Amino acid sequence: MVKFSREYEASIIPEWKAVFVDYKCLKKLIKRIKIARRDAGPPPLLAAGETGSSYGFSVLDPVRSIAARFAAHHAAASSPEGEEESLESDSGELVRSTDKHEQEFLEKADEELDKVNKFYATQEAELLARGDALIEQLRILADVKRILADHAAASSRRGRGRALGRANSMPPPSPSVNGSSGRHLLSGLASPQSMSDGSVELQQARVAEGAAVAEEVMAALERNGVSFVGGGLAKAKKDGSGKQLMGRAALLQLPATVRIDIPPTSPGRAALKVWEELVNVLRKDGADPAAAFVHRKKLQHAEKNIRDAFLALYRGLELLKKFSSLNVKAFTKILKKFVKVSEQHQATDKFSEKVKRSPFSSSDKVLQLADEVECIFLRHFAGNDRKVAMKYLKPQQPRNTHMITFLVGLFTGTFVSLFIIYSVLAHVAGIFSSTGSPTYMDIVYHVFSMFALISLHVFLYGCNLFMWKSTRINHNFIFDFSSSTALTHRDAFLMSASIMCTVVAALVINLFLRNAGATYTDALPGALLVLSTGVLFCPFNIFYRSTRYCFMRVMRNIIFSPFYKVLMADFFMADQLTSQIPLLRHMEFAACYFMAGTFRNQAYETCTSSPQYTHLAYVISFLPYYWRAMQCLRRYLEEGHDINQLANAGKYVSAMVAAAVRFKYAATPTPLWMWMVVISSSGATIYQLYWDFVMDWGFLNPKSKNLWLRDQLILKKKSIYYVSMMLNLALRLAWAQSVMKLHLGRVESRLLDFSLASLEIIRRGHWNFYRLEHEHLNNAGKFRAVKTVPLPFRELETD
Repeated sequence: MVKFSREYEASIIPEWKAVFVDYKCLKKLIKRIKIARRDAGPPPLLAAGETGSSYGFSVLDPVRSIAARFAAHHAAASSPEGEEESLESDSGELVRSTDKHEQEFLEKADEELDKVNKFYATQEAELLARGDALIEQLRILADVKRILADHAAASSRRGRGRALGRANSMPPPSPSVNGSSGRHLLSGLASPQSMSDGSVELQQARVAEGAAVAEEVMAALERNGVSFVGGGLAKAKKDGSGKQLMGRAALLQLPATVRIDIPPTSPGRAALKVWEELVNVLRKDGADPAAAFVHRKKLQHAEKNIRDAFLALYRGLELLKKFSSLNVKAFTKILKKFVKVSEQHQATDKFSEKVKRSPFSSSDKVLQLADEVECIFLRHFAGNDRKVAMKYLKPQQPRNTHMITFLVGLFTGTFVSLFIIYSVLAHVAGIFSSTGSPTYMDIVYHVFSMFALISLHVFLYGCNLFMWKSTRINHNFIFDFSSSTALTHRDAFLMSASIMCTVVAALVINLFLRNAGATYTDALPGALLVLSTGVLFCPFNIFYRSTRYCFMRVMRNIIFSPFYKVLMADFFMADQLTSQIPLLRHMEFAACYFMAGTFRNQAYETCTSSPQYTHLAYVISFLPYYWRAMQCLRRYLEEGHDINQLANAGKYVSAMVAAAVRFKYAATPTPLWMWMVVISSSGATIYQLYWDFVMDWGFLNPKSKNLWLRDQLILKKKSIYYVSMMLNLALRLAWAQSVMKLHLGRVESRLLDFSLASLEIIRRGHWNFYRLEHEHLNNAGKFRAVKTVPLPFRELETD
């Protein structure tokens, strides 16, 4: 049976750990009481002054003692006024015990209870306010959709009537007008193109129709607390300045359309945002407000944002319920231990009553709101299908099966066996000797190195996942991954082992075909590349489709960095790419060799010595740093001009400069360029080390209670952090080999390059753990356990 202390530590919410009951500390205080009572000796059976047997021990003494204890307890229970006075004074203090250690325990327990109550009250108020705002947003959305649907039906009926009445005298209405209310225009206003078509009467009828719909939409939204810039139509009606306004001048007095704030996270949303701002500017200048429209897709985005906000709210409510139940259970367990050791039944009962009356234990507002959110989500977002609703609200965790572990062992053993077979065959055939074929060596080196580096990175990511899970770092929340589809460390190990098993099997087959004299043996590595690309883009739900699609989505965001909102997963992946520049170079060669027809009609040196290849190598070496710098600039603009983002971008610019100087030195190895390499690379390394230790890991804090580290550490052994800092420093200096005059053979040079690339990936995997540890502690410091989804409908100030 697992002890409650271990179960409690494993169940608490990591981000809220500081505000949970300090069960371990209270347990230590109980241990002190136990030791003090043991040292003091057993208490007498009868108190001084009580009448008892004057002739020593009597067999009735234990019975009398128990009866006296129950009598005292019954007297205290039958006096409600005395209980109230003894339970709590006006200042909220508990009855004081005569024993020093018992009093210390009660005071500490009271402090913990007050801490839990304050945090619970704060979180409850925030969640209730968020729930009210979401319900209001949903009501606004429902009103807009209802009005648009009613207007679309009415417009369709009126359009059919006009078409029958004027079939021979008037041309059919423009499709952009008929579909505006249902497909393009939120407010039902006519488009600018439609204003130039048809007769004046038809234009006036459409304008009046659009004005009526705009007024109805705005009236519904204003009832829900949303105001608008301008209010010309309402003012005109209040003034009573004539009949219905249907002319061009009346158009200029129409109120602005509804403002739906959708974060510009993609180029399409950004373009829509720019267009809306441009329309608002034109609106203020007296331009045609019929151009101020909102696509139905924007309403769909608003609906999705509200749905995501409800999901986040429900998760917060579930976490707060878990917080309440765990703390109630912790207080119950610790009070049982206290009364067992101290025999202070009266004080324990009074404290238990205080716990029961505390807000975190007695309040049912969170439960009521959770039930209400379930009903709303079931009705509005799940089509009254409870199974679908629970799939989103309470996603099931994937069950851990032994099959994945078995497959990891199977693929790993197969890989090791095939690698041994390949090494023996290659040695017997003399492939890697000085007289071996240089073409085969170069092809095998690039293809094998590419897949080996990918597999190594996936393996280290699996190690990161294992460590994050062991230390209870909530990486899924930080990366905004779904817990039902996110990779586990076993999945990552399976991917790594299967990739290497497939690659080495292809190399063994290729070597057999080459020794047998088969033609086009070099096409087999190319087929392996095609197979891996096909698996990556495979639309079927096999081999972790959700992970593959997430990877492609993140890569798209990285490549178009200035145009997409930068999330944690995006810049974390971009940091991984800065350590995979050799992999990108191998991919460049493979694309040149297998896709450009090099292996048929051109020499091998075309892909290594041509000017185009050299220029492309420069570009590929700079791309990861460029993407990362663009992400920093985007975050600088979005996060209120945070100067740290500009400093971070400067770090990647310095890395680009150092890489350019090293490329120049490789082309012209003169002493001048060698010193330029030393200066530029040293400056970039110092810059990177400072950012690693101070900004990314949070170390080198001179005021920290842990020498040159930070106040909060997840790992218990501080020496691990110091060793990690030294290891990161050593691996950051790997560029030094570029200025060393090492005379190596062809095979040894390839092996050195592969080893250095592997060491950089190992350094990055090592960096990943401390980077996410620091991010997790920042979340815990701000008690962020649930993401905040921006709400779409925003109240606008009136001019």
